[in-house]
Amino acid sequence: MATPDERPERPHRPEDRRPETATPYEPARSGTPGGDAEDGKREYRAAELAKAAGITERTLRFYRERKLLPPPRREGRIAWYDEHHLARLRTITTLLQRGHTLGGIAELLTAFEKGATRNSAAELLGVDSLLTGSFSDETPVRLTPEDMADYFGSDITAEDLAASLDLGYVAVEGDEMVHVSRRLLDASAALVEEGIPLSAVLEGGRRLRTHVDVIARIFSELLRSHVLPGDLSPADAERINTALERLRPLAQQVVDAELGLALDRRVREEVAEWFRQDGGAPGS
Repeated sequence: MATPDERPERPHRPEDRRPETATPYEPARSGTPGGDAEDGKREYRAAELAKAAGITERTLRFYRERKLLPPPRREGRIAWYDEHHLARLRTITTLLQRGHTLGGIAELLTAFEKGATRNSAAELLGVDSLLTGSFSDETPVRLTPEDMADYFGSDITAEDLAASLDLGYVAVEGDEMVHVSRRLLDASAALVEEGIPLSAVLEGGRRLRTHVDVIARIFSELLRSHVLPGDLSPADAERINTALERLRPLAQQVVDAELGLALDRRVREEVAEWFRQDGGAPGS
């Protein structure tokens, strides 16, 4: 938890948080004199931004000194803040409520910004390909940093976020993240709920990725050698898509069956080993 000197004021309780649909505080003027900002986005003076975020100006200055906020746009002696600064302040408040320290928040935000420069959701999810079919049927999920905190609480660290970016589980788009798979996200959160650290879940995913890549290579070689032999060209795209549609459920069926059988064998071996280490089965 944050030490007293790290918390400039008591964080708002969840029920005190400004609803996302609430109308933000109207600024006295916009980014350019007498009109709107050049990109049409709302801009705020420091006092207006603090009021919209539900914090004091002193807290705003404190966050700026800790470099938790990007620099404002300067117009003479006036500092102008925009909607990204407001979103950042609301994120900080929510993460404090979830038990993060200001130091931990700074690390998370740094990792988030690095992810934004490395990739975007469009790069992760937008595939330039002749293939219209897909072996996966995953549903991407758009998440704010607050949403990630709801899933994982204070367990998520900057290292976890960096690992998720490296694995391709998440990409950054503006002030949001996009997780590539709702099923993976829900399963990861459930495993953390069961007591497995998120870092261990992600490391397990990294190790698993190596093995499933081998499985995928086996199926792609079968496809290339026996279903789509010969030289392929863009004109064969329809034939490839048709073959993928036929083979996708079969490949998943084989992998699911083999995984179930392998888990049965492995768990039996592990349970037998546990009993041997304990001096025999229960009741013996």
